[in-house]
Amino acid sequence: MASELREKIQEGLKTAMRAHEALRVSTLRMMIARLKELDIASRPKGVAYVPDEEIVVMLRSMVKSRRESEALYRRGNRPDLADKENEEITIIESFLPQTLGGAALESAIVVAIHETGATSVKDMGKVMAVLKASHGSALDMAATSAMIKVKLAS
Repeated sequence: MASELREKIQEGLKTAMRAHEALRVSTLRMMIARLKELDIASRPKGVAYVPDEEIVVMLRSMVKSRRESEALYRRGNRPDLADKENEEITIIESFLPQTLGGAALESAIVVAIHETGATSVKDMGKVMAVLKASHGSALDMAATSAMIKVKLAS
């Protein structure tokens, strides 16, 4: 059974093809190819299609990779390639769920710290587990872990 996010990506590809948006089409095809690789890799585990949670992880990984490439291109004085990476990031991010940030993230972390009774950075794993259970794909793990460290250190 196909997931909601998977269908959204497929529909996005159809729409981009009809509109003759070359960069969007190539980016979406790249996303679909990566998704098929994940599906094939999960077959030995008895899973035909990876769930939305894993698709979100895949998309975030793709964004991270492109951000790194964009920075390298900018350092290498290749603004044309850096701009292309940035446009791909925008396309990929349009399929990601809204992430928890700012005051909402801080509030969720405070609640999780209270629930777990965490007192030091050593308890970070407990706090992350509670946050993942309650907020899942809405978390940007890098930002979340950084904020947890700050909260537990103070």
